[in-house]
Amino acid sequence: MQTRSDKALADTTFFPFWLDRPDAPAASAPLVGATTADLVVVGGGFTGLWAAIQAKEADPSRDVVLIEADRIAHGASGRPGGIVSTSVMHGLGNAQRIFPKDLNALEALGHDNMAGFQDTIERHAIDADLEWTGEMTVAVSKDALPAVREEYDLHREHGHDVEMLDAAQTREQLNSPLFEGALWSRKASGIVHPARLAWGLRRAAIALGVRVHELTPMSSIDDQGMTLLIRTGNGEIRAPRVMLCTNAFAAGHRRIRTRVAMVRDRILTTEPLNAEQKAAIGWANRQGVYDTRTQLNYMRLTPDDRILFGGRLGYFAHSPRDPAEDLTPAPYGRLAEAFFQTFPQLEGIGFSHAWSGPIALTTRMAVHFQTYYGGKAVYAGGYSGFGVSASRFGARVGLAKLMGQDLPETRMEFAATEPNWIPPEPFRAIGAKITMAALDGADAKGGWRRPWLSMVGKLGFPLS
Repeated sequence: MQTRSDKALADTTFFPFWLDRPDAPAASAPLVGATTADLVVVGGGFTGLWAAIQAKEADPSRDVVLIEADRIAHGASGRPGGIVSTSVMHGLGNAQRIFPKDLNALEALGHDNMAGFQDTIERHAIDADLEWTGEMTVAVSKDALPAVREEYDLHREHGHDVEMLDAAQTREQLNSPLFEGALWSRKASGIVHPARLAWGLRRAAIALGVRVHELTPMSSIDDQGMTLLIRTGNGEIRAPRVMLCTNAFAAGHRRIRTRVAMVRDRILTTEPLNAEQKAAIGWANRQGVYDTRTQLNYMRLTPDDRILFGGRLGYFAHSPRDPAEDLTPAPYGRLAEAFFQTFPQLEGIGFSHAWSGPIALTTRMAVHFQTYYGGKAVYAGGYSGFGVSASRFGARVGLAKLMGQDLPETRMEFAATEPNWIPPEPFRAIGAKITMAALDGADAKGGWRRPWLSMVGKLGFPLS
């Protein structure tokens, strides 16, 4: 018997909505032959693009080459929900968890980062459908209200413009029978079209003189003393400095993966809402939204008024680039069911697109840095899904470390230390499988799942 989720997924395109555009730029030419540079950036996602731009703006004479294995934005950066905020450490609560002594400084750095984010977009005339609509964290049960209240108090303590909403006020903003209250953060956060942002940053980098080569996967790095030799399929680059902006793909040194695990996050977009459907849900202020389910869901409106609805983590051993399973309806059924539980008034609507995106998960759930080849290469990554705006910060601090700049932030704990070790395969896959099963059933069934998730949290992965 066909379920409502099956019907909604019947005509779905299994490809990121953000990338499915006729105006997507053509790929730049791959690298062919040998060249040299002052700086090589490996990876053409947000971190790599921000690194290239900031490196050129700091020193226009610097020769910067950026290589991307696929096409710009076709890795993680063209696949997220596209919610931006001031936090550079995966949210204020997570920053308090991992670096309580540096919380005030990290807050200041986050606000400075968002100002720089906005300034770059304006200076380079990047049209990324950026809307400063704020963000909400919604409680999907009365039991979750104390946690949301605690988050509200923390935001107030640190000077954020926030409001605590009761159930009726929350449903006036976004009408769901599940919502029992919400924290609404009003300023310096909102929503963006991630692919258009990445393509705009690409255009800005090229205009500044960055040499961009897409379809150019790195095959190896050799330390040759004063320089590193980066080999690609049809070329090679010699450079004294290399920035490894490979995030979840963890390319550049085999040790990177000992601190980074790739998980997959699934996302659906509906067909555009008609006037009646828009009236049924409200959402006049178009905030980005996170909820408190154990398998967290997040949601936002697209520029053409589709609902993007994401969540439901998955794990695949050995981190394939695009798992075949995620190109089928199977892994999206539960996410679709969660959507209809959230918005029962939209039953019958279809999903136009479904896809998964790679997330670089660490025990900090936030960006970190690893140094290799005697300081000639620095890896920046591990945003754990919150990198759309924090990637600018990660690129800036990573570049400072790579160039030997002695800044206050490079001496802070987040920049000077690494997350905890993560077990290798097959133990990683076994642990991930149990954890995903626990996440799936924790809210409805409880039992062994809550203690398991508590243990996982104590190990450094607060997934619930």
